Order: sequence, then structure tokens, then C-alpha cells
Amino acid sequence: MAGDGDFYKHDRPETPDLAEDRPRGGGPEEPQGRGNWPVWMIVLAILVLFILFVVMFG
Repeated sequence: MAGDGDFYKHDRPETPDLAEDRPRGGGPEEPQGRGNWPVWMIVLAILVLFILFVVMFG
């Protein structure tokens, strides 16, 4: 075997790192707040539930 430590380096490219296939961070095509409920919709749902409880039990 080679004694100089270059045994595994002789057939490798200059930059053996792979290119990143999934860029990080969001771009303009990423929708804002995707998967989250808007605050106004949560407040509206709580208000509707409160009115329903008042009508049913009041």
C-alpha cells in the first residue's frame, strides 16, 4: 500500500462537496404564514363560539 497517505485522494475531484440540492430560506414564491391560522380568524371563531354559548345557555 501507499505509505504517503494519498491512497484515497488520487482519484477524487478538487472539490468533493456536493452542490446543495435544497436551498435554504424562503423566497418570493413562499406564501406568508402557510399552515398557520390568521389572528383575525381565530378571534372571529372565538367570538362566534361565545355568541353560540350565550344563545344556547342564556
